[in-house]
Parts: sequence; structure tokens; C-alpha cells
Amino acid sequence: RYTTLGSIGKQNGEIIIDGLRINTEKKTVTVDNETIRLTSTEYKILELLARNRGRIFTADDIYRAVWNEDRIVGDKAITVHVCHIREKIEINPKIRCQHTYYRDFSKFYICK
Repeated sequence: RYTTLGSIGKQNGEIIIDGLRINTEKKTVTVDNETIRLTSTEYKILELLARNRGRIFTADDIYRAVWNEDRIVGDKAITVHVCHIREKIEINPKIRCQHTYYRDFSKFYICK
């Protein structure tokens, strides 16, 4: 599983952040060469955040980017999707901002 952050690279249709590899052509994700199964929505959110590493997104920003519509007030869908992504790609997703995602008052990003 994903344990550290550091270098980020893009090559041959891939976004690479240490052991995390996102193949943007095949829409696949691997962590330390282990294939990670994501839903279509989880993949879109992960790719959005990885392409914009360090940029802070609100839930509204993600809704507009992924679904092309405004978020319904009180909807926690983004929080749920991000939690599912963390459970799939991190060793210990319960540790806040351990490595990949950070959620604080509906703001999301890939940690630097």
C-alpha cells in the first residue's frame, strides 16, 4: 500500500507519486505494483487530485469537475468517496493526512 510521498512524475500517460501509479489511458491504479480496484467515480476523483497535487479542492469544486453540476447542500458523497479511496490505497487510512488525502471541513487534496 501507499506509504510515502515524495517525487511526482508524468510519463507515457501515467501520473506517478512514489508507489502510486495512475495510468490515465487505461484508467487503472496500482500501489506498489498491486492493482487497486476503484469505482469510476473514485478513479475520477483520484485522478483530479493527483493531476493537481497540492491544490485544495472544496466538495463543490470536485462536484463540478467530476459530475459537471453543483453539489446538493449537505451531501456527503465526496467525503464518502474520498474515505473509500483512502481505504483502498493507504496502509492506515485512519491517520489524518498520513500520506494521500486530507479532509478538513470539506477540503480535499493530495498532501505535499
